[in-house]
Amino acid sequence: MDIQNRISEIYEEIVAIRRDFHKNPELSQQEFRTQKKIEEYLNLWGIENFRCAETGVVGIIRGRQAGTTVGLRGDIDALPINEKSNASYCSINPGAMHACGHDAHTSILLGVGKIMKEVADSDESFCGNVKLFFQPAEETIGGGKRMVEEGCMINPDVDYMLGLHVMPYIDAGKVELKYGKLNASTDTIKIKINGKSAHGAYPDKGTDAIVIAGNIITSLQTIVSRNISPLNSVVITLGKISGGVKDNVISDEVEMSGTLRALDDDTRNFVKKRIEDMVTNTAAAYGGTAYVNFSEGYQALINNDEVVDVIKENAEKILGKENIVFKEFPSLGAEDFSYFSDVAKGAFFHLGCGDSKNGIDSPIHTECFDIDEKCLKIGIQLQVENILTLLNK
Repeated sequence: MDIQNRISEIYEEIVAIRRDFHKNPELSQQEFRTQKKIEEYLNLWGIENFRCAETGVVGIIRGRQAGTTVGLRGDIDALPINEKSNASYCSINPGAMHACGHDAHTSILLGVGKIMKEVADSDESFCGNVKLFFQPAEETIGGGKRMVEEGCMINPDVDYMLGLHVMPYIDAGKVELKYGKLNASTDTIKIKINGKSAHGAYPDKGTDAIVIAGNIITSLQTIVSRNISPLNSVVITLGKISGGVKDNVISDEVEMSGTLRALDDDTRNFVKKRIEDMVTNTAAAYGGTAYVNFSEGYQALINNDEVVDVIKENAEKILGKENIVFKEFPSLGAEDFSYFSDVAKGAFFHLGCGDSKNGIDSPIHTECFDIDEKCLKIGIQLQVENILTLLNK
């Protein structure tokens, strides 16, 4: 089977699928039409499938003999953004838009499934399995975690995981790779400070929670600048603060919340401990009390070097070495592909989808985002080659 030629033959079909998804976006945990369309395509192509994480779908292509199992993830949810576009496939759902390229991810994964099913059916010696994870709620609650908890990585157990994200700052025809740390972990920080209320004219009679809050905010900034190596990366952002009831009343309570980002568990745990110590001790020094609560978010995404090597070799073969870009620094943004790569050896890479010469360069999560659709063909071909290489390991 001439895989490259076959991908060219189905290209227009995949483009039409992508445009349909783009025109009919659905927000996280509401991906019911999207789920149904995915199931229709998988059933049409004879690919075994079942529902997972309420609005997600898992497809399985089984080889005729036992072997390695490779999993691929494509997220399917849209963002709460009103699209500004004159394209024929512009969103028809007000307040919903595929502004992060999940329509492309879903379409590429469907294309990969179609090709791999044909490969499996035509080759009597095909060994191993391919699992296709159409994941909901990436933009909100982390649907990857739900899929893993519901058993998507077992029966058959996944040995290798592959994932990608389209990126408009890279032109179509290029890919961006990174060994090791790629995306940060996320934790939500909630701080509650208790003081003592008093008349604003008699501050000595109270304990000012706002003063305590101000000193806590200042103190927390020193964690990154004085407790973390300049060669490491951490973000502590307090984005919300609330306190006080009247301009002439000493505030007895302040609440603050924010986010913590780190690139490994050792740093993550160290910073949490420093935040707790600074908050409680600063409050005590000013005569009040305070406590911190952390809500754990996504894990840090750390690529497996062995899998990155496979992607690199295939990308060089398909696109040429000159079209491979290496990301210099990790991102402090989050990516819930980490839930899959915590279970199996995995790697995540960025697929160029921009066309800077023709103005297709709006950033993700913006109302004018779009893609150069030739990235769909490249994504399918690269992932198919990655699967075939990993199945033979």
